[in-house]
Amino acid sequence: MLALSAADKEALMQTEKKNPDWRVRERARTVLLLAQGKTCAQVAALQELSMRTVSSTRNRWIAAGLDGLADLPRSGAPAKLPRQQIERLLQWVRDEPLTVTALKARHEEAGGTPVHSNTLKALLKAEGFVWKRTRHSLKKMR
Repeated sequence: MLALSAADKEALMQTEKKNPDWRVRERARTVLLLAQGKTCAQVAALQELSMRTVSSTRNRWIAAGLDGLADLPRSGAPAKLPRQQIERLLQWVRDEPLTVTALKARHEEAGGTPVHSNTLKALLKAEGFVWKRTRHSLKKMR
């Protein structure tokens, strides 16, 4: 059984109701159920979780409190381009409108790391740039 202070219990109830991340809400519910005196097996059955998940949530709560309910940072894939090259690409796009193909060619001519055009598209989109496809044919007006 977990012993919770009144402040912790209130914070967990608010987290369970209002946190935008469903994982954090689920973990808060797990801690509240454990504080009611339920065993890890009972909580796992109630929430349809594994015993390992409930035990892990309990241990993270004991170690870190409310901060232990959030997901840990993930490492992810390494960046395809160094920050210096990204800044140079963004400056080129700010200076003049370029197609992704032209931007890629200019980048590789300047000795930049070879990347796929989809990587450049994703980079530009993440930085807030938008573009429209050029219309190659005009419809007849009536």
